[in-house]
Amino acid sequence: MGEISNLTDDNFTREVVESDKPVLVDFWAPWCGPCRVMGPIIEGFAAKYGEKIRVGKLNVDENQTTAAGHEILSIPTLILFVDGKEAKKLVGAVPEKKLEEELADWI
Repeated sequence: MGEISNLTDDNFTREVVESDKPVLVDFWAPWCGPCRVMGPIIEGFAAKYGEKIRVGKLNVDENQTTAAGHEILSIPTLILFVDGKEAKKLVGAVPEKKLEEELADWI
């Protein structure tokens, strides 16, 4: 519970698309200020809701194929995948309460 997976081009299909649980993916980069702001929020979300939703982070600089495939134009971008398909997309830093409100149907 509360674990955040390190997602890559190589493991994205196995970890996200084929997951039996919804997966929240944080598309980010280390140089991105708003991404760093989201770090503790994502960690808190994983700790609180990790039983219901898996959480993973994908560095867009190191995994450009997956980022491009999901049309990531701005970071941070959070995408909730349900049954391997995009169910919800949030672009930009969001407060914890807003994240919980947006994902309320799955938590």
